[in-house]
Amino acid sequence: MTQKEAAVKGIITKEMEACATYEGVTPEKVREEVAKGHAVIPCNVLHKSIKPRVIGNAFKTKINVNLGISKDSSCYDAEMDKVKCAVDMNADAIMDLSSYGDTTGFRRELIDTCPAMIGTVPVYDAVIHFNKDLKDITSDDFIEVVKNHVKDGVDFITVHCGITRRTMDRLEQQSRLTNIVSRGGALIFAWMKMTGLENPFYERYDEILDICREYDVTISLGDGCRPGSINDATDLCQIDELVTLGELTNRAMARDVQVMVEGPGHMRLNEIEANMTVQQRLCSGAPFYVLGPLVTDVAPGYDHITSAIGGAIAASHGAAFLCYVTPAEHLRLPDLDDMKEGIIASKIAAHAADLAKGVCGAANWDYNMSKARQELDFDKMFELAIDGGVKGRKYRETSPNEENTCSMCGKFCSIRNMNKALNGETVDIL
Repeated sequence: MTQKEAAVKGIITKEMEACATYEGVTPEKVREEVAKGHAVIPCNVLHKSIKPRVIGNAFKTKINVNLGISKDSSCYDAEMDKVKCAVDMNADAIMDLSSYGDTTGFRRELIDTCPAMIGTVPVYDAVIHFNKDLKDITSDDFIEVVKNHVKDGVDFITVHCGITRRTMDRLEQQSRLTNIVSRGGALIFAWMKMTGLENPFYERYDEILDICREYDVTISLGDGCRPGSINDATDLCQIDELVTLGELTNRAMARDVQVMVEGPGHMRLNEIEANMTVQQRLCSGAPFYVLGPLVTDVAPGYDHITSAIGGAIAASHGAAFLCYVTPAEHLRLPDLDDMKEGIIASKIAAHAADLAKGVCGAANWDYNMSKARQELDFDKMFELAIDGGVKGRKYRETSPNEENTCSMCGKFCSIRNMNKALNGETVDIL
């Protein structure tokens, strides 16, 4: 029985109870949202080390960390160090995007040891697993890789079902600045172009649903036509694919398979809210999983910032799951420091959105931080800060002469002086 099937039948599972405890809500609230398809609990029955999390607009905005082996950066130990760091920094999910080497071994180690939700993109692995050129991969091969990932214990899989032969024709007729920038979308497009066949993930979607249902794996409908530049945002290709994803979402829900939908991409600030609204309408309120959106194309090296700006806006208007972006986006595979910066930026965006949405407990965090500031309790501030350990060290690197102030203001500290003035004390500056 999947989480959704249980929820529809009125059953509260142990995973729902665990999620409710983490969210600070009742188990019934979790069950209701999962039953409606407005929330998912990606939790493969074979992933024994997982700490379940619920993804949905009614709950805390979750973040995902991408990592994995590539041909140019193939150090397994380095990627496992990233995994450990991501878990320590409370990332909710990790997507293994490995495209080189022993992808199976890395994936299985990840599932055996990692408490975060684990996602994969099986199409990446097809060429590696079968050691064939893309044009020689068969429809059966693609489905076999999906089975392998699910049986290994991954909690959600991204499948690019929305790019069909019709989408291909539309894309070729339309003048798009950056064409397809999704790695999986480009692979499927190229495969269809070379073979003349329909997208196997679309054509054999019911088989994929059967596989996911057996192990309660959440299907994440990949946005192969997501805009790779603000010039292409909200264009015909993107919306055409979204319409198809809406149809596929309803088919998954009807089978009690948990489903979420992936979204843009690069997009102007003023287009984000409308995109979130359209997605929720077309996809029956299924959780929306967004990459960014990146709100400008001109900031390589700082795209964790452009992404955080867009992510905060997207999540405040309905997105439930943010895929982190690092300073290395568009440049190279992120290193450990890049990953840390990407996680922090995404966590800031997620919390900002939770405040805007009034998510349970979100405002308490900010209240306690402000209270610590009012009391000039720097140790408490560092304890509460998203990245408190690092910021605490920075504070102590330039220790102020005046106790309970920072090196910027010293005795000019407004809080210090207001506290003294209101207590009837002399405010000494010199």
